[in-house]
Amino acid sequence: MKEYFGILRKCPLFEQIGDEDLTALLDCLGARIVKYNKKATVITEGEPAKNIGIVLSGAVQILRMDYFGNRSILSELGPAEMFGESFACAGLKEIPVQAVANEQSELLFLDCDRIMHPCCSACGFHQQLIYNLIKDIATKNLQFHQKMEIISKRTTREKLMTYLLLQAKKAGSNLFTIPFDRQELADYLEVDRSGLSAEIGKLRREGFLESRKNQFKLL
Repeated sequence: MKEYFGILRKCPLFEQIGDEDLTALLDCLGARIVKYNKKATVITEGEPAKNIGIVLSGAVQILRMDYFGNRSILSELGPAEMFGESFACAGLKEIPVQAVANEQSELLFLDCDRIMHPCCSACGFHQQLIYNLIKDIATKNLQFHQKMEIISKRTTREKLMTYLLLQAKKAGSNLFTIPFDRQELADYLEVDRSGLSAEIGKLRREGFLESRKNQFKLL
């Protein structure tokens, strides 16, 4: 497990927790590593929420499917990022989303119940761990509201430009790379792919942006 400490130190759940405590923590929380092939299902919609997942390598997409099979990408997570914590802490009997490995991935799973109910040893790191977990859930809540800000726009152009402007701000540059291909971007923005491609073409012709695959430059 120590070979993953470099990644785990970047995970917000383990902020302010030293290596010695991290070794004990992973054992206390029943940590287990699972490998997934690309497009393999990590979480199935409807299963009980028990674990917190952490990406060690690869990438995971959190998806929502409607009754008609239309896909919406809620988020894409890379190394050191967490998923499932809100559902597990809420104790949901059925998870309302699914998670899929977007490439070959290694994931770490922790038993959320062991985080929320410290063992009889009263490990010193537990207080910091719970604080970190609450802080992460609050941050994810802000990100959720940001997603709502994007998809609440009326037109495909407004949704796209709102998303790109937020990505430019996040990168601190007018040149940036997004984590989605065209179909995935359409699924994230909850728009039709052909309509999205048409809008990108219009914005390029009008001199608002340049793009190549998943790299964009705002002009």
